[in-house]
Amino acid sequence: MSLLLAVTGWDYGPWVERFRTAAPGLDIVTADGTFDPATVRYAAAWNAPEGIFANLPNVEIVFSLGAGVDHLLKRGDLPDAPVVRVVNDDLTMRMTEWVTLQVLLHHRQQRAYDAFQRAGKWEPLWQPVASRVRVGVMGLGVLGRDAVEKLASLGFDVAGWSRSQKEISGITCYSGDEGLKTFLARTDILVVLLPSTPDTSGIINAELIRGLARDGVLPERFPVLINAGRGALQVEADILATLDDGSLKGASLDVFHIEPLPSDSAFWPHPNVTVTPHVAAESDPQAIADGVVEEITRYERGEPLRYTVDRGKGY
Repeated sequence: MSLLLAVTGWDYGPWVERFRTAAPGLDIVTADGTFDPATVRYAAAWNAPEGIFANLPNVEIVFSLGAGVDHLLKRGDLPDAPVVRVVNDDLTMRMTEWVTLQVLLHHRQQRAYDAFQRAGKWEPLWQPVASRVRVGVMGLGVLGRDAVEKLASLGFDVAGWSRSQKEISGITCYSGDEGLKTFLARTDILVVLLPSTPDTSGIINAELIRGLARDGVLPERFPVLINAGRGALQVEADILATLDDGSLKGASLDVFHIEPLPSDSAFWPHPNVTVTPHVAAESDPQAIADGVVEEITRYERGEPLRYTVDRGKGY
């Protein structure tokens, strides 16, 4: 009985080591090695090599090794087996750390101070209290829920939006197309943590950006966009255009249509953009492997799988 690791762009070594430690009863094989496809009962993947799933007659579960599942659902060779997404405290906390860092960077005007430092300029800026800054989080799954709760604990005026109505204690939650308009109109800092689905493709466009608040405590500094969901969510030409015409004052982007981001991208030199290389919630082999093995153990005890993906919804 085997578990197949199928990834592109990652070193197999740490993953194989961790899975072998966590699941000594499983034979851990890799897509770049030699293995008997008939023995593979489980597969764990991230941007797996093309066609790797086509000849796995006995695979029972396919696990995503990262927070998203779009890399699996768009495949033509995905087997007719449950797809299970990663949910663990390590991944969630990494995302919340990144989101909080970016919110505070814009709130505390760090980009301006960085420019002042380079110019040798000592100039304190007036700083509003967090409760006067309205943060809105699009996407209220596990990652979004944790982000809104942590940001609220720092004192920000936080609200959330999702396709279907959610309830989070102490947080105003909006939903649907009508709810989106109201949500945007009260948001100074927009955080996007949506999954990539046909419904969310290109959702971060000029119309959405121009729907953000213009009556905030620092209208010369807000609104700001923060995206750590997927590159497919954003119309990158619209982000650049709204930055240049002043509709958007700043952006922190961790994801892009083309990754690595091309060296000639206009995002790199833009003075009001912070770029990170898709590292907001990197997958840690130990934490992810432990979570996958826990699900396998539950499954083999006859317990229902948690975090199964609804292929129709895309998450």
